[in-house]
Amino acid sequence: MCGIVGYVGNKFVDSVLLVGLERLEYRGYDSSGIATINTGELSVCKKKGKLKMLNDCLKETGLGGNIGIGHTRWATHGEPSEKNAHPHTDCGKHLAVVHNGIIENYQQLKERLIAKGHIFESETDTEVIPHLIEEYLYEGLENAVRKAVGEIKGSYAICVISEKESDKIIVAKNGSPIIIGLGKNENFVASDITAVLPHTRDILILEDGEIAVITEKTTVIKNLQGAVVSRQAESVSMKAQDIDKGDYKFFMLKEICEQPALIEGIINSRLKNGLIVFDEMNLSNKYLARVKRIVIQACGTSWHAGMVAKYWLEKYAHIHTEVDVSSEFRYRNPIAEGDTLMLAISQSGETADTLAGIREGKSKFIKVLSIVNVMKSTIARESDGIIPIMAGPEIGVASTKAYTAQLVALYLFALYLGRLNYTIPEDEIKTKLDGLKAIPGLLNGFLKSQDTVIKCANEYFDRKNFIFLGRGINFPNALEGALKLKEISYIHSTGYPAGEFKHGPIALINETTPVVCIAPKDELYPKMVSNIQEVGARKGRIISVATEGDDRIAGISSNVIFVPECQEDISPMVTVLPLQLLAYHIAVKLGYDVDKPRNLAKSVTVE
Repeated sequence: MCGIVGYVGNKFVDSVLLVGLERLEYRGYDSSGIATINTGELSVCKKKGKLKMLNDCLKETGLGGNIGIGHTRWATHGEPSEKNAHPHTDCGKHLAVVHNGIIENYQQLKERLIAKGHIFESETDTEVIPHLIEEYLYEGLENAVRKAVGEIKGSYAICVISEKESDKIIVAKNGSPIIIGLGKNENFVASDITAVLPHTRDILILEDGEIAVITEKTTVIKNLQGAVVSRQAESVSMKAQDIDKGDYKFFMLKEICEQPALIEGIINSRLKNGLIVFDEMNLSNKYLARVKRIVIQACGTSWHAGMVAKYWLEKYAHIHTEVDVSSEFRYRNPIAEGDTLMLAISQSGETADTLAGIREGKSKFIKVLSIVNVMKSTIARESDGIIPIMAGPEIGVASTKAYTAQLVALYLFALYLGRLNYTIPEDEIKTKLDGLKAIPGLLNGFLKSQDTVIKCANEYFDRKNFIFLGRGINFPNALEGALKLKEISYIHSTGYPAGEFKHGPIALINETTPVVCIAPKDELYPKMVSNIQEVGARKGRIISVATEGDDRIAGISSNVIFVPECQEDISPMVTVLPLQLLAYHIAVKLGYDVDKPRNLAKSVTVE
């Protein structure tokens, strides 16, 4: 993995591919490459490192031509290097392939191909694909690709070009996303819609087990048996300017600062005449009223959002809720009952483990409601219903505004079920919604001055370890704060339930260890005060996130970041903001590119 682009048309292909790859940078990568065909000859340029290295290479070589494919790689098999970068070629250097996914049987295929005389140059699983295609190329490029993918086990989205049929790109998909952008006398291929937005908003979405033959004027989709598949083009609403940094240095800061307006927009879309509406949900109230158990499965930040949602669903809707990491859920043979609803949470809608969890649930006849940011994603299409979080494009690899949007969507869903089940009074729902409506203004007020957060960042940026503590509904935010810090600053950080702190982790405390304590005024406030005092007694450096005007917390903390007071149950929407900003300012102080942290991909499409 990570990013694929392709182009066939009448433009100078180098620049089209390079701009497309730049628009996929946010997905993360360690190397990149481009292959083009010019006057019937295949040329390849690959570089380790940033796209600037590839750009410099292209300036020197000028591959040229009107057809080509490009790739940004995030290493899965073989270290980051020029030889392991895509595109990969066959023995004769007559065809080139880019690939996202994992070939599970590549070792067996490689051994067979080597025995037949094929010479491999890389350590990647991808390289078996061009050699397999080469074996069948005498049957024509399309049939050769069809036969090759028929032998592959695993996930893939591949693009192939060949000197022998230099007017077309062949695309194949199984388990890894790929779209085709439709232009006038030109067509595009990409793993993400953002790469084609400067050129078109009309797309075709390839499904698993399909192959597309793309020329500058035509696109034909077929199944693996060779039968033509009819597919209507779709128009996406996203515009190129939606993914512009504006005056911000980094997308991450822009996206943090967008959260107040984002929450307000979600509220305005979801509340009609005082009622919560989910027009896209596609699950009847009759069915939802029968639900007695909810299983939430997600990864990373989305998992933390699910943990917060558990509190709301059990408190308001009185429905037993369990939360699983998708990569564990899919392998534990969960017990399925007819009254179980699965909530699958994924920003990208392409997370491989979450998608596998959905398929596991559906195999047990569990209905799936997905909470996604991308409505045309694989997860959205395979679910029984969806709740779009409406966060807009999130370019920073470390999720911020999508997390908040997930929280708002899940909160409204919990209230919706509570009303449906008559487990929360109407006047209480109104009070809860009034509290939610106040959140954008509170966050805007907090964002006006980040001085306290910046002071903490300047004081603690050089520490090697951080601990984050929270209780109750704010425990997931302790995990989220720790994740944000380690993702973009590369500082070891870990989150714990504050009540568990004395059961081992307290041994880590010394005078150099910053401990971030999330301590808003809520029902567990006295317990949290005791936990903070325990840290202080062992000379730990305490950074408290506390309710505005809380002198008691200020008196027992080394530093305190005050947040505005809000309703207790929605405090995670407020307390997460200083945690996001703390991670951001520490990473900036350390000189890191916070939008593209090392080793991370925005959309994890492999298991």
